[in-house]
Amino acid sequence: MIIDTHCHLDDDRYKEDLDIVIENAKMKGVEKFIIPGADPKSLERAVEISEQYDDVFFAVGVHPYDVQHYDRSYLEKFVTHSKCVAIGECGLDYFRLPESESEIEAEKKLQREVFIDQILWAKTVKKPLIVHIRESSADCLALLDEYAGEEGGVLHCYNADESLLKLANKNFYYGIGGVLTFKNAKKLIHVYPKIPKEKLLIETDAPYLTPHPHRGERNEPSFSTFVADKMCELSAVSRVEIETLTTMNAAKLFRI
Repeated sequence: MIIDTHCHLDDDRYKEDLDIVIENAKMKGVEKFIIPGADPKSLERAVEISEQYDDVFFAVGVHPYDVQHYDRSYLEKFVTHSKCVAIGECGLDYFRLPESESEIEAEKKLQREVFIDQILWAKTVKKPLIVHIRESSADCLALLDEYAGEEGGVLHCYNADESLLKLANKNFYYGIGGVLTFKNAKKLIHVYPKIPKEKLLIETDAPYLTPHPHRGERNEPSFSTFVADKMCELSAVSRVEIETLTTMNAAKLFRI
């Protein structure tokens, strides 16, 4: 089976047909799902979904775009829930920054502070991290190297920066999604064989980053099969082997 380790099922784009989305995924062999915590405003919806479906789990955290809404005291209400399996998605994203130098530095500082707090929180509650990294590899690597605990985590939508492969030794895994199927994914395809097989995870980031041949459509967990197929091609192994490997990895990291 496949475990989709990163799908935003709490997104409004699934509001009308979530039952069908999950049923379609299960028909394709996707048996478990993890909703990352990104925006506190949708966290209660993620919890509700996890309570409605036996095979849906969630994480609690704040995406770097929403650090101004970070309130750990609010998030702590959910971290002890039996379906909460991780902290995040948290991290650093320097892709969208203000224009002035002073505002840029203030934004980066706030993102780093919130990220560090979530890393330390994960250590306290002994849960893995779901880490978002965009144009910030050096800073993320430094912070994870300094603060992350033995629980490790996953580098969501792994950006193919080879320097981040060092984190495999700190129990970090690498989330592989639809980007692997893109025609312009040359860097990721080059780096993919260097990722330790015991650290590979499958994810979709649904409804975003829809894989080929469905580019332009709403992404959903059932499309993780296209990611698995591409991984098979690059690893020169069967679908059964990829599914078994990534399922064992996900079960080990998230304890599901």
